[in-house]
Amino acid sequence: MSTLEPERGTGTGTLVEPTPQVSHGDGDHERFAHYVQKDKIMASALDGTPVVALCGKVWVPGRDPKKYPVCPMCKEIYESMGAGGDQGKGGDKK
Repeated sequence: MSTLEPERGTGTGTLVEPTPQVSHGDGDHERFAHYVQKDKIMASALDGTPVVALCGKVWVPGRDPKKYPVCPMCKEIYESMGAGGDQGKGGDKK
């Protein structure tokens, strides 16, 4: 063993703080309005249950969606559903 390395088990080693994990996925969801099923929005407004957006974000709505741009992932999913999709499902911004 080198004289520069502490012996194992003595507790005299250097503490190394882990590098923080930076997530670019979750925080971006906060800057967008998301598409959610209309009935789910109503239920959330009444009893505070979380909703699930088309993109998968789960949260309890509380802000005015008109103040934010539409989530690109939600918009892409909604447009791919086409006119033959279930009317009123996934077409409301929240």
